[in-house]
Amino acid sequence: ARATPTPSATAQAPLPTEAVNILVLGSDSRSGEENQALGGGSSTGARSDTAMVVHIDAGRTTATVVSIPRDTLVTRPSCPLESGGSTAVSYGAMFNTAYAVGGPVCAVKTVESITDVRMDHYVEIDFSGFAKLVDALGGVTVTTDEDIHDDDSHLNLKAGTHHLDGKQALALARTRHGIGDGSDLGRIGLQQKLVKALLERISTTILLTSPAKLYSVADAVTGSLTTDTGLDSLTELMSLGESLKGLAADGVRTVTMPVVTAPSDPNRVVAKEPEAREVWESLR
Repeated sequence: ARATPTPSATAQAPLPTEAVNILVLGSDSRSGEENQALGGGSSTGARSDTAMVVHIDAGRTTATVVSIPRDTLVTRPSCPLESGGSTAVSYGAMFNTAYAVGGPVCAVKTVESITDVRMDHYVEIDFSGFAKLVDALGGVTVTTDEDIHDDDSHLNLKAGTHHLDGKQALALARTRHGIGDGSDLGRIGLQQKLVKALLERISTTILLTSPAKLYSVADAVTGSLTTDTGLDSLTELMSLGESLKGLAADGVRTVTMPVVTAPSDPNRVVAKEPEAREVWESLR
């Protein structure tokens, strides 16, 4: 369901008292002029360009962000289709095909299947939504460990600390060719830094002591979000944001699901056991 403003959007909702798991999906959809401009193309269809499980503890003071490499080979379970019927189980499928064939619902089902961790919510954000979120927060500050020069995204950053606007942050999140070996695994580290920076901005006192500011941030991105029904109004989104006021950057742990090169394809990876299982067990 699309998150849309509601008449009760400024009402105070009770703060959560249990740990919560949220699957965050970054979609590479080019639908709409804004996404085509930011995506640099007009490709049809969409895949989950990024997938992270965000585990927030019951006290809302710590969070663990686990990235799932999109090139991971998994067993994709049968997923319902909007047109009716369902997909067949697929063995050795790339993880990001779950979203392509069955949308966020299939992505959730696939994540739950490979992790044995229940997802309480999902949030899908597209290119324009991510850029709008960063801009609504006043930008984010990120430190890069190496120079980044990516002709595809027109991103040129010297190693060091940078304050980025929405378009720059999106380019950093998507760059592959400007860092390391150009793989998805190299890009994940930058994405995790951005997530930590975003969580820190959301939890700052200046933001959370101003309901009007929090409302404007939520309102700016709702049109670019797809969520489950538990987060499909400004009330729920603002309640989630307010609950993070005790979350500091040093309370956010970022992890990449341990993987090894797939025996069947040197360009793909598979979960490394028992290390991957241990990561997911820590979230239960």
